[in-house]
Amino acid sequence: MCYLGLDLGQKHDYSAIAIVDMQDRMRGQQRPANGRMVVRYLERAPLGTTYPAVVEQVKRLVQSQMLRQRCAVIADATGVGAPVVDLLRGARLGCEVTAVTITGGARESGYAEGPSAEVRVPKQDLIAGVQVLLESGELRIAARLRHAGTLVKELLDVRVRGGLRGRLRIGADGAGEHDDLVIALALAIWRAKRGTPTFGPMPNRLGW
Repeated sequence: MCYLGLDLGQKHDYSAIAIVDMQDRMRGQQRPANGRMVVRYLERAPLGTTYPAVVEQVKRLVQSQMLRQRCAVIADATGVGAPVVDLLRGARLGCEVTAVTITGGARESGYAEGPSAEVRVPKQDLIAGVQVLLESGELRIAARLRHAGTLVKELLDVRVRGGLRGRLRIGADGAGEHDDLVIALALAIWRAKRGTPTFGPMPNRLGW
C-alpha cells in the first residue's frame, strides 16, 4: 500500500509530493509486520506552479498503473490548502483523500476514516513520526530519487527550540530554507501508521 503526502506551497514555497510504500504488511493488521516504509517518490513542483496543475500531477500519479487502487492521498489543508483539497476530491482520483490541517496545538482532533476524512494534527507530532522511524531504521529513502539529497538536508535541519516545552522549528534561520519535502513525507507517514484504507483490494508489494 502506498501513501501520497502533498504539501502545498505558496508564492515563495514549493509544492511537494512524497510517496511512501508500506511494506511487509499482513492482511488485517493495523501495523506493518516489520514496520518498514520506503520513500519511493519525491517531487518538487517549480515555483509558481498553479494549484490546478499540482492536482493534475497528483491525479496522474494515483491513476498510474503502479498506484491505481493502491494508494491514499494526504493533503495539507492549512491556509490555502482547503480549496485545493476540494479540487482533489472533485478530480475523481479514485482513492481516499485525507485533509490535514497542521496546527501548533498539543492534540490531534477530528479524524474520520473514509474518502472525506479531515483532521487537525500538531506539527510536532508529524515531524516526530518521521524522526522515530528514522532513528529505528524503519524508514528507507531510495537513493536514486532526484530529490533524495534535498530531503536528507531538510531532515537534518529539523530543530526544536524555545520555551519550557519547546517550539518546533523546521529548517534553518536563514532565508531560502524550505521544509516542503519533510512535511509531504510526514503527512504520508502519519496516514500510513493508521492502517490500510477501507476501500479496494489489498495490493501486493509494489515492484518499484
